Amino acid sequence: MKFTELVDSGASKTKLHEYLVDGEQTAITIRIPSNLKDAAAEAATLKGLSFSAFARMCMIDELVKED
Repeated sequence: MKFTELVDSGASKTKLHEYLVDGEQTAITIRIPSNLKDAAAEAATLKGLSFSAFARMCMIDELVKED
């Protein structure tokens, strides 16, 4: 099942979170301004997270937020 199918079916936020964190890890490369990366790394440190965990958290939060 695709993420969009879950959303269209009215799945709960919990089910959406479960879907997004389940699955194999994959490496990606993104290009962002260094100031954005530095600011995000600082924010992650303040929350006690790694940069990668912070980025994942932000993406998940964006994907499951209600309009």
